[in-house]
Amino acid sequence: MICSLSNLTDEDLAQIRSLESELDSPLLAFSCHGIRPAVLDDEKLQKIEALENRLGISLLAVDA
Repeated sequence: MICSLSNLTDEDLAQIRSLESELDSPLLAFSCHGIRPAVLDDEKLQKIEALENRLGISLLAVDA
């Protein structure tokens, strides 16, 4: 399972902002997905890691 920032409707966002104001604290909204990571050999993993380092991001190879 992997989680990412949620796509929110304007109504969802309004409700979250209201709660943020009440709590006086920012909130992050995440949605989780049942994705399985791919099993890769070392060469492929090294290519992914090199691109991650170059771009300053994290990548996840998944089973299609």
